[in-house]
Amino acid sequence: MSRRALRRLRGEQRGQEPLGPDALRFDLLEDDDADDEGPKPGLGGRRPGAAGKEGVRVNNRFELINMEDLEDGLVVNGERSDATLPDSVSSGNKGRAQRGNPETKQDGDVANAGFPEQSNASGKLRKKKKKQKNKKSCPGESSENGLEDIDRILERIEDSSGFSHPGPPPLSSRKHILYVEHRHLNPDTELKRYFGARAVLGEQRPRQRQRVYPKCAWLTTPKSTWPRYSKPGLSMRLLESKKGLSFFAFEHSEEYQQAQHKFLVAVESMEPNNIVVLLQTNPYHVDSLLQLSDACRFQEDQEMARDLIERALYSMECAFHPLFSLTSGTCRLDYRRPENRSFYLALYKQMSFLEKRGCPRTALEYCKLILSLEPDEDPLCMLLLIDHLALRARNYEYLIRLFQEWEAHRNLSQLPNFAFSVPLAYFLLSQQTDLPEHELTSARQQASLLIQQALTMFPGVLMPLLECCSVRPDATVSNHHFFGPDAEISQPPALSQLVSLYLGRSHFLWKEPATMSWLEENVREVLQAVDAGDPAVEACENRRKVLYQRAPRNIHRHVILSEIKEAVAALPSDVTTQSVMGFDPLPPLDTIYSYVRPERLSPVSHGNTIALFFRSLLPNYTTEGERLEEGVARGPNRNQGLNRLMLAVRDMMANFHFNDLEGELCST
Repeated sequence: MSRRALRRLRGEQRGQEPLGPDALRFDLLEDDDADDEGPKPGLGGRRPGAAGKEGVRVNNRFELINMEDLEDGLVVNGERSDATLPDSVSSGNKGRAQRGNPETKQDGDVANAGFPEQSNASGKLRKKKKKQKNKKSCPGESSENGLEDIDRILERIEDSSGFSHPGPPPLSSRKHILYVEHRHLNPDTELKRYFGARAVLGEQRPRQRQRVYPKCAWLTTPKSTWPRYSKPGLSMRLLESKKGLSFFAFEHSEEYQQAQHKFLVAVESMEPNNIVVLLQTNPYHVDSLLQLSDACRFQEDQEMARDLIERALYSMECAFHPLFSLTSGTCRLDYRRPENRSFYLALYKQMSFLEKRGCPRTALEYCKLILSLEPDEDPLCMLLLIDHLALRARNYEYLIRLFQEWEAHRNLSQLPNFAFSVPLAYFLLSQQTDLPEHELTSARQQASLLIQQALTMFPGVLMPLLECCSVRPDATVSNHHFFGPDAEISQPPALSQLVSLYLGRSHFLWKEPATMSWLEENVREVLQAVDAGDPAVEACENRRKVLYQRAPRNIHRHVILSEIKEAVAALPSDVTTQSVMGFDPLPPLDTIYSYVRPERLSPVSHGNTIALFFRSLLPNYTTEGERLEEGVARGPNRNQGLNRLMLAVRDMMANFHFNDLEGELCST
């Protein structure tokens, strides 16, 4: 840059020279720019031994800041294309001189450098930035390269061992099948696809649809009618991280533990109003919200029941650990911890409401989320439900992929629901017209093969299925010993329970005429194989006798939560005789307790005869000191004498009545 241009920028007059020939001298060009431009003659502007570089003499180094600001303003306000940018400073100055005021050449190094608020320095800096921009985005480079770099980084992160932040697993991992999509957790997304945004949101204004809560939630949308949120004492901590999995656990503070003890007393009183009173002081106590939701549902108040479940989910989501991810499929919650069970049950109840509401795609995401929290143990046995939701959501590819990836280590074909749902998914996939012909033919053949294997393994499913679909079978089928009444009677009780669960939930999926015709064809094929003495028939019969001796506890828990009458009626007596609480149905036998509920002394043990007398008249009567404690004494054989006395007094009072008109006791 010439000294004349610098003087114009600084506002100096001619004759003001620097202190020395090399004083306070800074290079504005890098080696690459200097080499491209080539050597330029100048007067005293060269550093000895530095050919190809041009220095700028300044008295105050901070004056260069103004020059950079000026250059930035020129570039932003006057954008130039690549074609108009000069290849050298001299040619650029010559082109710009046509728009400015021409100046005489001095010292042989400046050509037409004078124009208002522009200089050679700005042109050189602009050329430098343009070159850097071209280096960053060259013509042969695209955005795909950046994506490939990101993929390589993610692969290196997944390959590394030790503590890792929860994130979505790679496509090659089998856990990726449990990946949950955030946008499908919102039921409004599915309803908008069915009915449109205006029908879902109504006539609300955009301002009214905005959240009034600062906390962003994925599972629910907070409502303005809810009580003001304050931390109820619920939190989450990271227990450990190993093999790419992170194990978390909810924790209760001392205040929350006191509320939990009060809740247990309210549940044992069998009075929902006591839970309402507890929620007035603890509006976000999760177990109270779950239990009261069941009470509202039994009273046919579905809207209030769903609202209470959403409030419970919001309370638990606000307590999430920063590393806890809903969608990655790598975060685990141990169901043996009572603090974690509330989250499982809240998700399950919300999923049930979404299915009844007509949002099977959203319910499928909730089902995947529950299964991802503990896929090996599967405490709520979501594998008995996920196939049904996938078929209802018409997500046939997902169900087929789940079966292919998990069949080797989970034996999904041994469950009646998967044995029949997967071939049905193949058949429905073959009915689609947007697939190539060879794919449709392959899907139809695979469907026929799998349904024949299912009918051979579970012959007791056919006749109840036809009965549920109101279809009268052919005499050849109904009179055959393989599909006759003996097939249903001879199957083990545990298998009968699974069959009842599947038929009670998914029988309507088979009512289509095309589906029934396809089923009829394969039934005849199975009968021919049975009559021909196929050895696979006998092998399946022996397998049924061995595998289905007794259903595990998680299946019984799932049947209780499903509330399907046929399946509940098939529960064994040792399960039906137990007291089942809605907030914790059939707790695991190996429960891990983080704190113990304090015991209390029953008033019976104190020998309080008056309290015992009033308790016999009013079963819900408690003294002031008992309202925060249990209402039932521990141990069935405690104070049997006073218990007999209580029964005697109760029988005596049953033989009398009080006459309000005469004010006297009259014997009956």
